[in-house]
Amino acid sequence: MVKKLLHTRMRVNDLERTVKFYEDVLGLKVGRRHTSPRGAQLVFIRTPNSDEEIELCQLPGSPPVKVQPDLMHLAFEVDDLAAFQAQAAKKGYKLSDGPTRTGTGSVIAFIDAPEGYEIELIQRG
Repeated sequence: MVKKLLHTRMRVNDLERTVKFYEDVLGLKVGRRHTSPRGAQLVFIRTPNSDEEIELCQLPGSPPVKVQPDLMHLAFEVDDLAAFQAQAAKKGYKLSDGPTRTGTGSVIAFIDAPEGYEIELIQRG
């Protein structure tokens, strides 16, 4: 039986650019880095209030990553979506969708990571 989710892997084209996005825009922290036995550069990003990590992987010699629209997304809770939006804009990142009020009173929006992976931001109602 599965005990718990440990990490989610996302392959990227530019590891350092993507790490910078997760650190500068989302405020997440790198937990560890290493090279896999197959030569992949791996960076594990810690997520607040969770044991789960995001594993970013750049695999040398592989075809470029092309994220299909609406393929997948990560969702993060934020305290103040308007404040998040303002801080992200100062760093050159704009929301790709929203903000939108949901039927439950929450407000959601999306911002795209460098390869096009969607990040959902949720301000609970």
